[in-house]
Amino acid sequence: MAEVVESVREKVPAGKDAASRAARRAWRERLNNAASRKLLIGAGAALLGGAFWGFSGTAASALFDVYHVDTMWLMSVRQLIAGALFMVLILLFDRKRFVKLWTTGEHRRTQLVFTFFGLLANQFFYLNAVRLTNAGTATVLQCLQLIFIMAYTCVSAHRRPRKREIAGLIMAFAGTVLISTGGDLTRLSIPPLGLAMGLLTALGAALITILPVKILPVYGSTIVTGSAMFLSGIVTSVFVQPWNNMPALDAAGWETLAVFVLVGSFLAYLLYMQGVKDIGSMRAGLIGTVEPVSATVTSAIMLGTAFAGTDLAGFALIIGMMFLTV
Repeated sequence: MAEVVESVREKVPAGKDAASRAARRAWRERLNNAASRKLLIGAGAALLGGAFWGFSGTAASALFDVYHVDTMWLMSVRQLIAGALFMVLILLFDRKRFVKLWTTGEHRRTQLVFTFFGLLANQFFYLNAVRLTNAGTATVLQCLQLIFIMAYTCVSAHRRPRKREIAGLIMAFAGTVLISTGGDLTRLSIPPLGLAMGLLTALGAALITILPVKILPVYGSTIVTGSAMFLSGIVTSVFVQPWNNMPALDAAGWETLAVFVLVGSFLAYLLYMQGVKDIGSMRAGLIGTVEPVSATVTSAIMLGTAFAGTDLAGFALIIGMMFLTV
C-alpha cells in the first residue's frame, strides 16, 4: 500500500502539490479571519435571499393559475403574515428604535410614504405582472428598477450618465423589446397591461430603494421593512377582509402559500438585507441577480412555463444591464 501511495505522489508534480497546499492554507486563513467570515456569510445570505425572492414569483404563479387566488387577497395575506413575523423580531430585539421611528414626526412621515408608495405599490404591481405574464418575465422586468435609480441619481447629483450606464440603458431597452415583442416589432407577445405592470413594478422597486434612504441607517432594514409590511398588511386587510374570502386550497395549495409567505417574503427580505448589511448594497445587488434566474428556472421546472429564445436573450440583456449600472 505504501508503495502505491509513493507511486501516486511521484506522478503528481511537486509544484502543483505545493500550490494546492498553499491554496488550502490560504482558504483556512480566510475562514479564520473575522472580516472574511463576515463577507462569506453576507454573500451567502444575499445569494439565498435573491433565490428565495425568485421562488415567490413561481409560488404566486401557481396560486394564480391552479387555485385562482385573488391578487389582493394574496397580497394582503403576504404582507400581514410576513409583517407579523418581522414584528416579533422587532419587539423582541429592537423595540426602542421601533418606538423612536413612530414617535419622530419627520421619520414617521417618510416611513408612511415608503410603506404605501414604495413597498405596497411594488408588491401590488409585481403580483399583477406575474398574473398577466409569468414569474420569470415579471421578475426580470422588475430589474429595470436600476434604470429609474440611475435617472434619479443623475438628476439629484446634476450629472450626465456615464458611458457604462448609457450602455446598460441600451441593453435594458433592447431586452425589454425582445421580451415584449418576441422579436417581431409589429406585435406584442405579452399583454400590454402585463408590460405596463412590469414597468410599474420596476418603478415601485426603485422607490423602495430611494424613499427610505434617510431612515435606513438610523433604524435598520428589519424595522423599516418589517413595520411597512405589517402596516400595509393591516390596511389592505381592512378592505380585502381575507378571512371572509378564503380560496379553496388543498394541502399542496397551503404548502405553496407557505412557501410564498415564509420563504419568498419573510426569509427573502431577512436574508437579503443581512447581505446588504454585511457586504454592502453594490455587492449584494450583483449577487441578487440570481433572483430572475431563480424565478425563470423554477417557473420552467415546476410550472412548465415555456420561454422562447428571444425571451432568454432579453433576460440576458437585462441581467447584463445590472452589472453595468450597479
